[in-house]
This record gives sequence, C-alpha cells and structure tokens, in this order.
Amino acid sequence: MRQEIREVRALAARGIAAAALAAAPALAHASFLSGDALDAMANVLAWIVIVLVPLAGIALFWYVHILPEKIAEQRHHPQKDSIKVLCILSLFFGGLLWPFAWLWAYTRPVAFRAAYGVERHEDYYEEMGEKARRGELPAEEVAHLRTELEAMAGKGALTPELRKLLEDIDAILAASPPRPAPAATRTARVAHAAKGGTD
Repeated sequence: MRQEIREVRALAARGIAAAALAAAPALAHASFLSGDALDAMANVLAWIVIVLVPLAGIALFWYVHILPEKIAEQRHHPQKDSIKVLCILSLFFGGLLWPFAWLWAYTRPVAFRAAYGVERHEDYYEEMGEKARRGELPAEEVAHLRTELEAMAGKGALTPELRKLLEDIDAILAASPPRPAPAATRTARVAHAAKGGTD
C-alpha cells in the first residue's frame, strides 16, 4: 500500500510540475513594450523598412555603379568619358554592363597609346601644366611632361589648349637655369672628398 501511495504522490507531483510548466509561458513577455508603445514602435519599424531601407539600397546601388567612373578619373584614363557612359547604360540594364566598366577603368589603354602617343586623359596634362605654371613641379617632371606633349604633337593629337601648354612649358624650361643631375653632383662630391680637397 505504501508503494501505491508513493506512486500516486509521484504521479501527482509530475502532474503539478507539468501544469506549472504549461502555465509558465503565459507569464513570459516577448517585448519590453506593451499597448500603445508597442504599436508606435511597430509603426516606426515599418516606416524604416518601407522607406529608409530602399533609399539606402538605391544609394548603395548608385555608389557602386559610379565607382568605375571615379576610378577612371583618379587614374586619368583617356577614355573616362566612355566609361562614364557605360556606367550610365549599366544603370538602365540592371547592372549587366557594370563589370565591363570596372575592367575598362583598370586597363591600360595600349591601343590608345599607339594611336595618340599617350595613355592619359587631357585633364591630366592640364592639371600638370597648371602646377608647372605655378612652379610646383620639379624640372625633371616638367621635362617629362614636355616629352609626352611632344609625342602627342607627333601623332597630331594636340588640342589648342595643350598646344598652348607646350609653348608655356618651353618658356618655363627656357627661363629656368639648368641644374646638374643629382647623381652627377653626388659623384663629384665623392670624388672631391676622395682627393681630400676642401674649397
């Protein structure tokens, strides 16, 4: 009999524990808000999802699609205008042309160099020319700029602005006194020091 009483008590204890566990979820709260505060928070979250997320997606899509154009401008790509057009077309074709614009922005325009003698856009030469006019470029870079402009002139690809820049660079180089090359002066100093001479 005692065995039966123990079994009944154990069964009752299990029943009470099961009832307590079944009643426990009714005490749990899924949100720290309730009533009107919960509705207001749901409205705010809905507006964020409906308005802000699509706007952020559009902005990100736009930014990614103009990246090849920005890269071409930074690299002074001679065909940056064409890359810009391809980026715009890619917007209308759902991004299908974007990989081509990206690759084009990073390629070296070898055929362009063969045709025009340079591989940079005119804007680069205009920027460097302004720096040369202000005296911000070393003589070596001014001479290199002149060499590139002469290569363009040899191919017949100089615009009137770049032709004027070439004339200005010739005047700048004619006005600046010739300086010895750095390696030559270092060699002369070493030879002078080896002789033990002082001036």
